[in-house]
Amino acid sequence: MKILVTAKRVEDYESKIKVKPDGSGIFLEGLKYKINPFDEIAVEEGLRLAAKHGGEVVVASVGGKEVQEQLRHALAMGAHKAVWVNHAGPLDQLGVAGLLAKVCEQEKPDMAILGKQAVDDDQNQVGQYLAELLGWGMATFASKVESLESDAEKAKAPGLAVSADGKAVRVVREVDGGLDTLDVQLPAVVTTDLRLNQPRYASLPGIMKAKSKPIAELTPAGLGVDVTPKLTITKMAAPPARKAGIKVPDVATLVEKLKSEAKVV
Repeated sequence: MKILVTAKRVEDYESKIKVKPDGSGIFLEGLKYKINPFDEIAVEEGLRLAAKHGGEVVVASVGGKEVQEQLRHALAMGAHKAVWVNHAGPLDQLGVAGLLAKVCEQEKPDMAILGKQAVDDDQNQVGQYLAELLGWGMATFASKVESLESDAEKAKAPGLAVSADGKAVRVVREVDGGLDTLDVQLPAVVTTDLRLNQPRYASLPGIMKAKSKPIAELTPAGLGVDVTPKLTITKMAAPPARKAGIKVPDVATLVEKLKSEAKVV
């Protein structure tokens, strides 16, 4: 089984983010960066599936040279190969999905696993765009992934679409009403939710090995993808400051303020 995973570079959520006075962006000085937490979960899930069923994990990222740090992190966790799409300019979600689609066409993975969203913009779009561009099945917000391999399991799976080689994946999704189970024919795109797994720490031997693992470099032009953004950010603004809370002497006062001031009861 060959699995492609992603490793987006995002600002560390523990960093103090400040918006520029003119609203043109955020101050980048002094910020720390890390792999998107949902993508790290995707890397971990890919490694677990590859260890269980055999195969390799290919990690991909789009950005300037600095994204190699996140690719090396995924390699240190155990990914076998890294693909870097070198593009330092602005990108929207459709552009990223277009680039990842071309990478998938080259690598021919059985499954692409992405974080459900990135914690910097919270768009939750790339996985869906990627599945549409590839014409693959999709399962979002995965909290559990299981492979369906035996004929007995397939016979028990209602509505299972079986591919010619018999490969499929069962995804348990978190939805508002509880859990939703999907059986998806491979190749497919899966996006990960927070409770899917606990990513491993990169070991010292893994970190040392990652330094010598190759990173294949690609470009949007070489992939034949027009990454001109269809979406532009016109202005950023910091959220309004929260008002200070107050202490009330008793429950009756609390209820009265909720009724008369907050108007929530």
